[in-house]
Amino acid sequence: MLSKDSLQFLDDLKNNNNRDWFLANKKRYESFREDYQQLVADFLNAMKPLDPSLEMLEVKNCTFRINRDIRFSKDKTPYKDHLGIWLSSGSKGMNRSGYYVHIARAGSFIAGGFYCPEAEDLKKVRKEIAYFYEDLEEILKEKNFKKEFGDFDRNETNVLKNPPRGYEKDHPAIELLKLKSFETSQKFDIDEVTNKDFVAKISKKLIVLKPLNDFINRAVTSEE
Repeated sequence: MLSKDSLQFLDDLKNNNNRDWFLANKKRYESFREDYQQLVADFLNAMKPLDPSLEMLEVKNCTFRINRDIRFSKDKTPYKDHLGIWLSSGSKGMNRSGYYVHIARAGSFIAGGFYCPEAEDLKKVRKEIAYFYEDLEEILKEKNFKKEFGDFDRNETNVLKNPPRGYEKDHPAIELLKLKSFETSQKFDIDEVTNKDFVAKISKKLIVLKPLNDFINRAVTSEE
């Protein structure tokens, strides 16, 4: 759980997103950061027994800097007014499927899968789907997955209009092969994060995504 003070800090930061305010509230930020890191530690303690691939993770592997990268952005506000937690077996410079928790007043959600993979990883995932699509379909049809997440997130930016190169339009898994990103998500109310059972409740939902993560990670770690 997060404290109400941490949520208030994020709200105040959103309304005062500038360096002077941030420096004047440095002690509040330090308290927020400690709370954030404790939340990550709690998630690791809950998730590691459920997914052994996360065993080597430390808190520092799962957090994000509060500073925004504004070099190529029209939005020049310097700080993030949300927090994220990323749990994945992938090491630095190595993408993997994983679990994500996003806490923001503008929209909180949990997610999992493989977001916008690079070309080589995308090629590997599609190859895995082409040969073992029945495995993936079984994962997507599993009752708890359907209940919590329904299906992959689909929109005009992450789905091809035509079959990808090398695949016929009548392939039995063509709608899966058209995906450019393989993630699924579920929204939640930000006020839930102050509940004592927040980590346990969310971890129970996240672990439903383990078979999907395993399928994708099997694909990206396999040799061509």
